[in-house]
Amino acid sequence: MPLLPIVFTLLFFLRTPASSAATDTILAGQALAINDKLVSKNGRYALGFFNTSSSKPCQDTTNWYLGIWFNTVPKFTSAWVANRDTPIKNTTSPELTISHDGNLVILNRFTRSIIWSTQANITRNSTTAMLLSSGNLILTDSSNSSEVLWQSFDHPTDTVFPGAKLGWDKLTGLNRRLVSWKNLNDPSTGMYCDGLDQSGLNQFLLTPLNSSIPYWSTGVWNGKYFASIPEMSNNNPVFTSTFVTNDQEKYFIDNIVDKSMVTRGVIDVSGQRKTFIWLEGSQDWTMIYAQPKLQCDVYAICGPFTICNDNALPHCNCMEGFTITSPKDWELEDRTGGCSRNTPLDCISNKSTTHTTDKFYSVQCVELPNNASKLEAAASMSECAQVCLSNCSCTAYSFNDERCSIWHNELLNIRALECSGTSSSTGETLHLRVSAKDFHIVKNNRKEIVIGVATGAGVSALGLCALLILVKIWRNKSKSSNRILDGVQGCNRIIAFRYTDLQCATTKFTDKLGAGSFGSVFKGVLNDSTGIAVNRLDGAYQGEKQFRAEVSSIGAIQHINLVKLIGFCCEGSKRLLVYEHMPNRSLDVHLFGNKSMILNWTVRYQMALGVARGLAYLHESCRDCIIHCDIKPENILLDTLFVPKIADFGMAKLFRRDYSRVLTTIRGTVGYLAPEWITGVAITPKVDVYSYGMMLLEIISGKRNSCAPCSSGGNLDVYFPVHAAHKLLEGDVGSLVDQMLHGDVNLDEAELACKVACWCIQDNELDRPTMGHVVQILEGLVEIGMPPLPRLLEAMTGSSHSARS
Repeated sequence: MPLLPIVFTLLFFLRTPASSAATDTILAGQALAINDKLVSKNGRYALGFFNTSSSKPCQDTTNWYLGIWFNTVPKFTSAWVANRDTPIKNTTSPELTISHDGNLVILNRFTRSIIWSTQANITRNSTTAMLLSSGNLILTDSSNSSEVLWQSFDHPTDTVFPGAKLGWDKLTGLNRRLVSWKNLNDPSTGMYCDGLDQSGLNQFLLTPLNSSIPYWSTGVWNGKYFASIPEMSNNNPVFTSTFVTNDQEKYFIDNIVDKSMVTRGVIDVSGQRKTFIWLEGSQDWTMIYAQPKLQCDVYAICGPFTICNDNALPHCNCMEGFTITSPKDWELEDRTGGCSRNTPLDCISNKSTTHTTDKFYSVQCVELPNNASKLEAAASMSECAQVCLSNCSCTAYSFNDERCSIWHNELLNIRALECSGTSSSTGETLHLRVSAKDFHIVKNNRKEIVIGVATGAGVSALGLCALLILVKIWRNKSKSSNRILDGVQGCNRIIAFRYTDLQCATTKFTDKLGAGSFGSVFKGVLNDSTGIAVNRLDGAYQGEKQFRAEVSSIGAIQHINLVKLIGFCCEGSKRLLVYEHMPNRSLDVHLFGNKSMILNWTVRYQMALGVARGLAYLHESCRDCIIHCDIKPENILLDTLFVPKIADFGMAKLFRRDYSRVLTTIRGTVGYLAPEWITGVAITPKVDVYSYGMMLLEIISGKRNSCAPCSSGGNLDVYFPVHAAHKLLEGDVGSLVDQMLHGDVNLDEAELACKVACWCIQDNELDRPTMGHVVQILEGLVEIGMPPLPRLLEAMTGSSHSARS
């Protein structure tokens, strides 16, 4: 699909074949057994039987499937499944062969019954099956190999292969589209579909499988790219794209530029279209594209009676009075079953009454579902509530702008919004109908929380944590578990890991990701395949009780643009922090290191905005203002969607450093330090603003400020931030942007970013904007004027625009 197609990687417990046939062909009379496989001539793809294993080892409920996978990738990754909706039970011994009518079939070796067939209309029974180097399994006439009677490319599952068509055959009615898996262990038909717009527009839509209403669109093809994916117009280093429409067909194709590159495009269980590249260095798939970017944009991703929150993990949570319908499915990332009521509504369980005891509780600061019935008759909130209570199918109502809206049956697509108690919000309030029993439970729980907060029962909270720890330890001792995640979950959902567990997870701290101001960071993997980054701290010497308290306060700081703290370890003198692993590493790698994958302008601008939002949260929304003091590309990590996340925040308190006072010891990195560090005045959040401005210039230019020489009237070097300020005043922003983008830049955004950067690096901290102001500027909500030249910076670097070096 556009730019980068749609597939998904799923891990299975693959039974390694005892022997494998070194062939790519099945002839009439031959059979492929469960321990055999076909391998394409280039070795890239293999076809054979693979299995999924039950999560309960004592139950032998394995299902077998015929599929194609990436043969050169050590991490088993399915790309096509023949019998996705007809699994083969473990009691059956299947084989793949050519039947008497010429079709390729899966047979039960004992009963000889057909489990799956290509079902091609074949007039002669002399056929051959072959796995091509493209990953296409074809069935041809043995006497005429150029005549393709059937091909797997016409029947994709959740993955599109490079060179495969997605779209329609107008003559036969064949519709080549992608459909997600049901869950991580089940390749059967899932919830989401990616296919051509059935209205006739030349675009692809992501929709629920049984609906034509899209939740994301590529935009219409304009001859070069899809409107919603303008980055396709670049000289794409990965794919070349073609859209074809004629009397016979309408389809889209992506081809790989570098044939040695291994890629996969999927529509995965999450309902998102994703593209991955296999990196030999990391021995893992790296995601380079995903749409929609926000999980909650996917239709009904959390199922009924849930709230989806993009800024929290997990994204999906049940509403009050409801519990998860199928916990097993949720563990496998299939949450479409949603949540179910703890107690049936009174109007359902007691139909003989003329009134109902059902109550409403308020769900505040949410985005409401868009399928409400609007009622003009209700003049007040109480009347609106009564209208809902009078109909047993009514499950919720809202009363906004003097209008009554009610919802019937299941509630879908309720989304949590970030609301501030000090400012107006776009969030609305939903009044959810629950049984009187559940209402009182919710009410009592909230009352207890308020009382607990009001009385400041810190001792009780610590006691609760201690109780949780004791219970967890007792449970761990009473059962044998080989999971690494045997830690204790504390009050902030922060896990206390054992040191031996982290040694195991990190293979004794051998895979070093890097070293920072506070210690070395190592890559690790938990037994549930969760990737982690373990920071082994140097210099944190406080006692265990204080360390736990300070870690808990850091863990409470959560934002989509901040790296999430998962847990910690505190044993003896050992102090470690466990964070979520960022697979796309740090920003500096992509700006200054890896030139094979250039960040396009749109991605850069969104990164700049994301970092600004994260800093604004630290400065303005936390209970205590947090000054980072070391903002630079190395401390900006990128997740699978290239969402920027600030690392190493909140460490000053952990290391007993008070940056609100005048410092004699400078912390930070040369090139990003504000003048205050040198002049000796008190440190404020404006030091982060200065560092952000310096980093923003590097995002724009794609080069280090300290090693980005610019000619200015001569051949002498000029310090880039000073040069940028002059060029901005001259109106020549285009010369400042990374040349690797080949001019494919939104110059209005580039000028705005340059203005922001130059305001941020002003000499006087009072002249610099706050990070909250920066966010508003980059979002286009507030206008900004032309900044003055940072004279102190110019003088300190000994640079002048007239060519002084």
